[in-house]
Amino acid sequence: MAEIRPGDRPEPIRDESVSGASERLEHRWLGPVITGLAIITSLVHLYFNSLSTLSELWTSALHFGLFGLICALSTPMVRVRSVAGQRLVLTVDVMLGLLALACACYLILFEDALYQRGVTFSLGDWLVSITAVLLILEFARRTVGWFIPVLCVLALTYVAWWGQYIEGIFNFPGLSWETVLFRSFLGGQGMLGSIARISWTYVFMFILFGAFLVKSGAGDFIIELARCAAGRFVGGPGFVAVFASGLMGSVSGSSVANTVSTGVITIPLMRKSGFPARFAAGVEAAASTGGQLMPPVMGAGAFIMASYTQVSYLTIVAVAALPALLYFLSVAMFVRIEAKRSHAVKLEDEETPRLATVLKGGWHFLLPLVVLVAALVYGFTPTYAAGIAIVSVILASWLSGRPMGVRDIVEALAMGARNIMTTAILLITVGLIVMVVSTTGIGNTFSLMITDWAGGSLLVTILLVALASLILGMGLPVTAAYIVLATLSAPAIYQLIAQGQLLDLLMAGQLPEQAKAIFMLVAPDQLPQLNAPMDQATAMALLAAVPDTFSRQLLELALSPATLAMALVAAHMIIFWLSQDSNVTPPVCLTAFAAAAIAGTPQMRTGFTAWKLAKGLYIVPLLFAYSPLITGDLTEMLRVFCFALFGIYAIIAGLEGYLEHPLTPLVRLAMFPVGALMLWPHGQLLFDAAGLVVFVLLFIWSSRQGRAGSPGAAAHP
Repeated sequence: MAEIRPGDRPEPIRDESVSGASERLEHRWLGPVITGLAIITSLVHLYFNSLSTLSELWTSALHFGLFGLICALSTPMVRVRSVAGQRLVLTVDVMLGLLALACACYLILFEDALYQRGVTFSLGDWLVSITAVLLILEFARRTVGWFIPVLCVLALTYVAWWGQYIEGIFNFPGLSWETVLFRSFLGGQGMLGSIARISWTYVFMFILFGAFLVKSGAGDFIIELARCAAGRFVGGPGFVAVFASGLMGSVSGSSVANTVSTGVITIPLMRKSGFPARFAAGVEAAASTGGQLMPPVMGAGAFIMASYTQVSYLTIVAVAALPALLYFLSVAMFVRIEAKRSHAVKLEDEETPRLATVLKGGWHFLLPLVVLVAALVYGFTPTYAAGIAIVSVILASWLSGRPMGVRDIVEALAMGARNIMTTAILLITVGLIVMVVSTTGIGNTFSLMITDWAGGSLLVTILLVALASLILGMGLPVTAAYIVLATLSAPAIYQLIAQGQLLDLLMAGQLPEQAKAIFMLVAPDQLPQLNAPMDQATAMALLAAVPDTFSRQLLELALSPATLAMALVAAHMIIFWLSQDSNVTPPVCLTAFAAAAIAGTPQMRTGFTAWKLAKGLYIVPLLFAYSPLITGDLTEMLRVFCFALFGIYAIIAGLEGYLEHPLTPLVRLAMFPVGALMLWPHGQLLFDAAGLVVFVLLFIWSSRQGRAGSPGAAAHP
């Protein structure tokens, strides 16, 4: 593989799935047409999010029409080799794209007439609704594969047809096709519902902000800053990959794009310093996956989570910061251990940039991020904050030697629309599934079923959701997997987390007086026990005496609205983190496959390596459920973070069998309970401190053994 120097601008990675789109973008006249349409789409959406007085339904319809047209033109329906076949396919694609835009215009022109008829479909309503649904399914097939269209077809036919033939809890009497199509398109649900609104507001504005940052040159600055901060350490290139992916992912919101943009530099650097090629690719894949966990964008997850939980976006990104940092540090721990084992070398001094030089040449790239955070803290909505940040990118570029001109701005507008196209199509399509789930009530049914299977155990429930996320992730992008799982299983996890907090109040004898009224109704003979501390078995027996019809009311009376809101955020955050595992878990792990293509390593083996390095995806969600990492005050959150940091390090040392030197089997086995002491949320500082002391002593001992040249210090094969 040819060496790639840090300053080089490599050619973009191209694969079979996107080659058709690339050919059309490079076409003599079609490429400029797509670019011009992308620029117009970006400008229109900036208008939507600033000065527009159009209704949300009309705006969502135009969002569908414009991105449907871009998708149809840029992504061919089928790939053919003959010139005549390509012309035929292009003709069909142009017609389909214009049909999407025509469907949006029809809704705007004839919405009033539909309601004047009492929501009775005319022939035009039938044709347009069916056409719009078929078009979005076709566009989804082109961009993300067959799984989502098939899932949507199953969901829509379940509501209108075969749901009535199912016996048991999933029986649904059925709706008419007229009602289903109305809710799918013309009625402002389904395709044009809340998920579509998130797409054309928050998601679009932040991805456009990321495009402006990249176009201004911030990507090169981020990588140089990462090399400056981490490059001089042993195994520094691995830390560079982790640091750069975290910074880049905080604005890009796409794991695969993050891998391609930073991996072409970091993977060759890691290999050059002595890391095995497969490990280097795994580090980049695992670190890039964390980009969707890092505020402010979080791969659209923060915006969807804020919409579902009704908790402010600023609160979501604030509580997400420490867990994301914990994840990146967990990947960095693997890097340090492998650097010791593989005897990875430092970068040469002349190759590592100096901090003063990097900051002098690119300090202005940090200003837009400061402006974005300041605007959010000051009280601006996320869309306005992103708009202000976009303007600040342009202004900040004029502080450098290469200010953004009109051409750069236009290219950034085109890049932003092209970057969001797949996400926009995906979110519009997933709206159909969300509509079916909300219409049928299948989400609550599924949650009750999970709770029943888990026997009321929060841990088993999380394991079941993790398994479901892995299966869904084989066919769904992570954002879609999160939306589907959150709709289905978030109520079950939320209920169990809230019940756990209620159990703590009962055990402490601190149940509020208004909540005791519930027990006065259902178990009056137990009232004396509520005024004193009790053991867990007694508290659980008391809760079991409360009928299901009163359980929700008991939670609302016992816990504050803020506590319940953060319990809901914790439930969604668990699902969101678990949904990321498909990026690095075989057999379908696109991020790992992208890294493997750069490193020239076997795809599946690279996937297993990335999966091992991304263990934080499974450990940190347990902290959401059982500790105040995101639900407590700042002191509690920092305490959990600090002990968890060392606890995860201990577990990683046990997994790798290496700390500062190779560990004996007995010491390796002991690392797991030592880590558990610092991770398990028993709430007693003594146990946390004991685990930390033991780990520090083992680390010092291992460090001395390593310096003494103990057996096994040979390079890892």
